Amino acid sequence: MFTGKTILVAPLDWGLGHATRCVPIIKELLNNNTLILGVTPLTKTILELEFPQLKKIELPAYEIEYSRTLPLWIKLGLSYPRLSGIIEKEKKLLAKIISENNIDVVISDNRFGLYSPKAHCVFITHQVFLKAPAFQKLAQSVNKKYILKYNEVWVPDHASNETNLSGELSHGNHFHKNVKYIGPKSRLQDVICDVEKNKYDYLILLSGPEPGRTTLEEALLKKAEAANKRISVVRGTQLEVKRQLAVGSEVLDVFDFPSKEVLKKLILSSQTIICRSGYSTLMDMHVLGKNELILIPTTGQTEQEYLADYWHKQIGTTTLLEKNIQHFNL
Repeated sequence: MFTGKTILVAPLDWGLGHATRCVPIIKELLNNNTLILGVTPLTKTILELEFPQLKKIELPAYEIEYSRTLPLWIKLGLSYPRLSGIIEKEKKLLAKIISENNIDVVISDNRFGLYSPKAHCVFITHQVFLKAPAFQKLAQSVNKKYILKYNEVWVPDHASNETNLSGELSHGNHFHKNVKYIGPKSRLQDVICDVEKNKYDYLILLSGPEPGRTTLEEALLKKAEAANKRISVVRGTQLEVKRQLAVGSEVLDVFDFPSKEVLKKLILSSQTIICRSGYSTLMDMHVLGKNELILIPTTGQTEQEYLADYWHKQIGTTTLLEKNIQHFNL
């Protein structure tokens, strides 16, 4: 880590996972440094709650959205010209931020344009090696090109091949000469809460960009209402629920954005967690010792599909494909 530095920390706004996993990193850096946070409207919801005292600077939003018809890797490919423009915009903005705030260190969680020769630049990622069903060499060459512009790469995972959480995504023959494994990171790790053991049979933990989040919510809530089980639902949004729910009943408790104390309590008080196989969610589960998981990878998001398969083989979690939800019963 660093001492006596002015540091800009900026997570990508692809869901909230990049922001939440930066929380413990920011807390560690706060001890001996001055911190400034780069935010978008989405990531600000978490970072303002966690660090209201810190200065925040608005950065351009990547605004990554899923398609109801196209696999994510195709959607991202079609969006590349727009994303390239955002990367160039944030690169130019960074030069101004460094000059006006005397920034010594820039820590970017998967924002490709936050590098500069005028600061020591760190890139946080668990995807050093991309997975793609087509054009993998092209996608990896673009990924590699940007990562090599940074002075260091921090991987939030264990270094060991036997105990790591991300498999081939971040372990292999590294092309960057300065890769550091900093261990799994979760904002829930130091949270103190009460636990009601097995209060719920299931916790449905929804996350990720739209419209994928809502699509999954609709499918799982339909199943939850038909089940004779004790179920809690964390929606991860304040959008109106499209279904008429029996909220407050004895069998279904619904939360939009629970506090981290309530969220940790819900996780630890539930026998089985149903969630996406996003890496930040998986780190939360690992840190809290939860292995009773039903993982639903986002269709066409090859990273989540790989992680669901990897965790099934390594840990014994269950994988549920979105196309099979209609045949799944709680």
